[in-house]
Amino acid sequence: MATHSFSILFWLLNNRVSKKTGEAPIMVRITVNGKRAEIATGKKILPSKWNVNSGRMKGSSEEARVFNRAITNMYMAIEKIYDDLRSKDQYVSAQVIKSIYQGKSTQQHSLLELFRYHNEQIKAQVGQGYSEGTLERYETTRKHTEGFINYHYRRNDYGLNELKYDFITEFEFYLKSVKKIGHNTTMKYLRNFKKIVLIALKNEWILRDPFAKYQMSLKEVKKDYLTKEEIQALYNREFEMERLEQVRDIFLFCCYTGLAYADVKKLTPDNISKGLDGEYWIFVDRTKTGSSSNVPLLPIAAEIMNKYKEHPMTVNSGTLLPVISNQKMNAYLKEMATLCKINKNITFHMARHTFATTVTLSNGVSIETVSSMLGHKNLKTTQIYAKVVQEKVSQDMQKLKSVLGDLGSSKAAGQ
Repeated sequence: MATHSFSILFWLLNNRVSKKTGEAPIMVRITVNGKRAEIATGKKILPSKWNVNSGRMKGSSEEARVFNRAITNMYMAIEKIYDDLRSKDQYVSAQVIKSIYQGKSTQQHSLLELFRYHNEQIKAQVGQGYSEGTLERYETTRKHTEGFINYHYRRNDYGLNELKYDFITEFEFYLKSVKKIGHNTTMKYLRNFKKIVLIALKNEWILRDPFAKYQMSLKEVKKDYLTKEEIQALYNREFEMERLEQVRDIFLFCCYTGLAYADVKKLTPDNISKGLDGEYWIFVDRTKTGSSSNVPLLPIAAEIMNKYKEHPMTVNSGTLLPVISNQKMNAYLKEMATLCKINKNITFHMARHTFATTVTLSNGVSIETVSSMLGHKNLKTTQIYAKVVQEKVSQDMQKLKSVLGDLGSSKAAGQ
C-alpha cells in the first residue's frame, strides 16, 4: 500500500465576509503529497466565533455543537474516501478525493494502472497479432514511465486527469539526461506512451490531448553495413572456437537473406519450400510487423543451412539454425570483427542492412523487390537503404575523379 502525506484543514475565508450578515464562508482544504484541492463546506460563521487553531466554532452552546458536528462529519467522510482509495491500492490525489466527495466521479484512473491494463491486453494476444518484442517494448516504456514519476514527482503513480504538456517534455528530458537514452529511442518510448494517452482520450478519462502541441521527430541515422570485401573476410576466416564459427555462419546467412534476429531464430525446415520458379525460397511472416518476407535461398545461405542440418541444437529444437541469444551474438560479432580487422561496430542487425545494400541494391536488384524481400510495409523504409547506396556510389565516383585528375596532371607534366 502506497504512503502519502495527507491532511484536512478547515479555514475561514476572511476576504468573503458578507456585508449583510457579517459572516464568512468556511472552506476545507485537502492536501495530498503537497498538492491541494479546496471545497466549500456550505457553512458560514461570524469571524469572531471561529477558532483558527482547532478549525471549529468556539464555545459549547447548542449552536456550536450542531455546527462542529457537521464539520466533523465532513472531516470523517473525506478521511474515509482517502482510506478506501488506499485500501484498494487506487490512485490517490487531493483532486480525486474532492471529485469523489462531490459525487462527480466514482471511478478514478491512473497512468500506471492504465499502462498495466494495456500491457496485459498485449500479453494475452502474443502470437495472435502481437509479438513478444512488442510486449517487451511496452513493458520497458511502462518501467521508464514509473521511474520518471518516482524520480520527478516523488510519487508511486500519476492521475490521468493531471496529464499535461509539461509531463511529456519533462519525461523526454528525463529519458535523455537521466537514463542517457538517445533521441530516436526516446521518441519510440514516447510514441508507445502516446498510445496509452489515446486510450484515455477515447474513454473520456481525460478531456484534452497533452500531445496536441508536442512535436515528435526522428533524426536520420546512418545505417552501417559490411562491404563486399568485409563479407569475404568473414567468410574466409577460419575460427578455432566453434562458437565464433557458428555465430559467423548465422550472421552471414542473414547477410544473404535479410532476416532479422527474431525471424532467423524461429525458422524451421517448414519455412523452406519451392517457389513458382522451381527454386527454394524462405517463406516467413516477420515477427516485428507480421508482414510476409519471401526470399530466394541464395547459394551461400543454402550452404550454411545444410551445414547445420545435423547440429544437436537444431535437431532437438526443430529449428533451421543453432541461434543463441542476441546479446551473445553481438558480443561474439565484436570479437570476430577484431580478428578479421573490420573496423566497424558490428551488430547482428547489421546483417539485414548488408543484405539491403551490398548484396541486393548495389547489384542492381530493384528497390521494390528488396522492399518485398525485407517485408517492409512502406517503400519509404527501403528508400533509406537506396540513399545509402547512392552515397557510396558518390564517394566512389569522387575517388575516381581524383584518380583521373591525377592522371591528367601527370600527362600535362610530361608534355
